[in-house]
Amino acid sequence: MTSSPALPPSAEPEWVAHAIWWRAYPLGFVGAVPEPEHGPVRAEEHRLRRLVPWLDHVIELGASGIALGPIFASSTHGYDTTDHRRIDPRLGDEADFDELIREAHARGLRVQLDGVFNHVGRAHPLVAEGSALLRRGEDGRPVPFEGHDALLELDHDHPATRELVVDVMRHWLDRGADAWRLDAAYRVPSAFWAAVLAEVRSTHPDAWFEAELIHGDYAAFVRESTVDTVTQYELWKAIRSSIEERNLWELTWTLGRHDALLAEFAPATFVGNHDVTRIASAITDPRHRAHATVLLAMLGGTPTVYAGDEWGFQAVKEERAGGDDAIRPEFPSGGPADLVGADGTVLRLHQELLSLRRRHPWLHRATTGEPRALANEHLEIDLAADGQRLTVVLNLQDEAVPRPQGELLAADDATRGARDGVAGHGWAVVG
Repeated sequence: MTSSPALPPSAEPEWVAHAIWWRAYPLGFVGAVPEPEHGPVRAEEHRLRRLVPWLDHVIELGASGIALGPIFASSTHGYDTTDHRRIDPRLGDEADFDELIREAHARGLRVQLDGVFNHVGRAHPLVAEGSALLRRGEDGRPVPFEGHDALLELDHDHPATRELVVDVMRHWLDRGADAWRLDAAYRVPSAFWAAVLAEVRSTHPDAWFEAELIHGDYAAFVRESTVDTVTQYELWKAIRSSIEERNLWELTWTLGRHDALLAEFAPATFVGNHDVTRIASAITDPRHRAHATVLLAMLGGTPTVYAGDEWGFQAVKEERAGGDDAIRPEFPSGGPADLVGADGTVLRLHQELLSLRRRHPWLHRATTGEPRALANEHLEIDLAADGQRLTVVLNLQDEAVPRPQGELLAADDATRGARDGVAGHGWAVVG
């Protein structure tokens, strides 16, 4: 491969400053996994098109793109890829993908794909061929990914592996994709990503790359790999536990680390995804679930809403076979009108807060600095960037707390009805 100069980590595409993603796990969303009771899903069912009736909902929610989980041919859950250049037959075919892209782009929505480039499924042709592209241990056998025998790691030192990934990325970007999520990116050498992304950006400079990074030095990884962003699991954890345990000191400490990241790149923020317990189950006091949504919508970064969270879905991830099924449910093929068990109040909250964020796009790189007020159950922070400022107040206690001066832009119902305070267990955004 020829080499091209890598873009600096801060040089994300301009459109990302306004990006808000709605994430879906397609195989579960369309009822392809777990296997339906009536038997195997047939390719001619073209289930990928079942996402199209949901695109208007994405717009009404206030998002600007759809982030898709795995859609390429695989044996089971999508992360055991068998062919990176083929749509999973349980979802349909390439024509179904093209239709989804057309419908999304017609509405101004970007589309992100999930790239599983660390490993392949055991049924991948590379395995049967005994390919040199597979990483091998001292015994000469392919190395399983984190102990999962059905997933075998690729050899990222092999030039042909780089060529494979570049080719796959370009193939789907050419067909209309706008961005890539890099699954298990933390298991791949940073130098590999730097080489691959330089090649892909030379032909697709407007593409955006989000790396799955669970732990480690986020900023160093971004600098060395040249990805645009990483999944902000540290903030995800702090939002959940600090609200659930009523310890806003933890959140404040993490926000300081988040500010440091924002000086270099805009982290990918979330409170739920296809791998974790739903936020409405993680926060057991229903009075405090809105506080997590406030943080997702207001904090600096590039936010993602996991499909179902905007209706208050509850589900717990379990460490067992099939333990992900509950957090990856099937959605009605006809769209939101057929949804059962949806909480319209939670949806309206998401719409209100995402609308507020869209009116203040500078929040993409906003930092919090030192809190105005901090206690176990009370936090008041400023969000500031480009000479702009908003103030967020979170109250987890029974008693009201003071509200800062300024226009009340959003708040819980009790706080809206109060003269100058933030109600017990309430929240407010003040401009």
